[in-house]
Amino acid sequence: MPEFLTLLTPQEARQKIFEALSFPRPLMLETIPTQASLGRVSGRDVYAPHPLPMFNRATVDGYAVRAEDTFGASESLPAYFRIVGEIPMGQETTLRLNAMETALIHTGGMLPANANAVVMIEQTQRITENEIEVYRAVSAWENTIRVGEEVKEGELVLPMQKRIRAVEVGGLLALGITRLEVVKKPKVGIVSSGDEVVPPEQPIQIGQVRDVNTYTLSALVQQCGGEPIPYGILPDQEEALRQALQELKPQCDMILITAGSSVSARDYTARVIQQMGAPGVLAHGINTRPGKPTIFAVCDGLPILGLPGNPMSAFVIALHFVKPIIFALQGLTVEQTPPRVEATLTINLNSQAGREDWIPVRLIHTEQGLLAEPVFGKSNMILALSRADGLICIAAEATGLAAGERVLVELIE
Repeated sequence: MPEFLTLLTPQEARQKIFEALSFPRPLMLETIPTQASLGRVSGRDVYAPHPLPMFNRATVDGYAVRAEDTFGASESLPAYFRIVGEIPMGQETTLRLNAMETALIHTGGMLPANANAVVMIEQTQRITENEIEVYRAVSAWENTIRVGEEVKEGELVLPMQKRIRAVEVGGLLALGITRLEVVKKPKVGIVSSGDEVVPPEQPIQIGQVRDVNTYTLSALVQQCGGEPIPYGILPDQEEALRQALQELKPQCDMILITAGSSVSARDYTARVIQQMGAPGVLAHGINTRPGKPTIFAVCDGLPILGLPGNPMSAFVIALHFVKPIIFALQGLTVEQTPPRVEATLTINLNSQAGREDWIPVRLIHTEQGLLAEPVFGKSNMILALSRADGLICIAAEATGLAAGERVLVELIE
């Protein structure tokens, strides 16, 4: 077992745990309705069963024409067309246009045979019941979308291991793909411990604190595509933690434990984790603030992280370590660079050389650009973090940042 609280850099800790987890891993798949696939990860390549659209369609309201019949048409010298019908919506048309013939068509309607363009209705004038003037020439296939122009039959429309967005849901259903193979959600066990911790709905007494970590971490797990399995609140007893981990281990893909990771007389978390399987605890302590006493372990292929009990510390560590692991468990590329924006720091910030510091900031929009204003709060103050838009990092080799300095803000989504 590694020396207790021998500090690693965040990069060293991340590398150790990913090497022990041996990514990429085989993925477990399940089939679900496409309309329920938002945020899930595709399990296989999906190909178009037919072209989209399946027929030549109008993209505006107007008149279907042969483009060559409109050449030279202008407001001063309009072209005259005979109306031979109206295209019914939602039905196949049997109309066929001859020279200088047209048909009224609506957006999405099927072009009649021989038609290869649509003149917008505002560029025409109806002069009799069966005749119109056209005031503008159109080019071939103008104001139309052709067969297979959006998607060709057999084209790859959804690659495997892609996180599905609303646009993918709509696109797949447009192709009649109503069932989809996706990666099973990683199940993440969440254990909160502490004699002073009580459920949020319970009346609180002096000396007690409400359980924040279970719910904050559960929300983050869901946001990352995982399925949280809250175990509940444990008393500060070694045997209680051992029993919880033994129960969770067979049903989870990852386990998070909050509290019990700091140096104290009652700290047994690392010892219990070490008993859960090989190789066991990989690191206890990282050179960062907040989150210094974090435990990193892999037990028989199962990642187990012991997070600090302080809500802000637990959340910041979860952003930088839990989130990438959940992504990797779904076969996604690990996001080493979360969404960031550049801003100007409003005040001086001091830091201890040799330690990576993460500072919450709120973003202020000004005419001169974005400002990053630090939000100060101790590591047990989750509401301080809720007032922040993101985090800035003071690198380990720095002793601080100066007011007016340009900084990268890692956004809290």
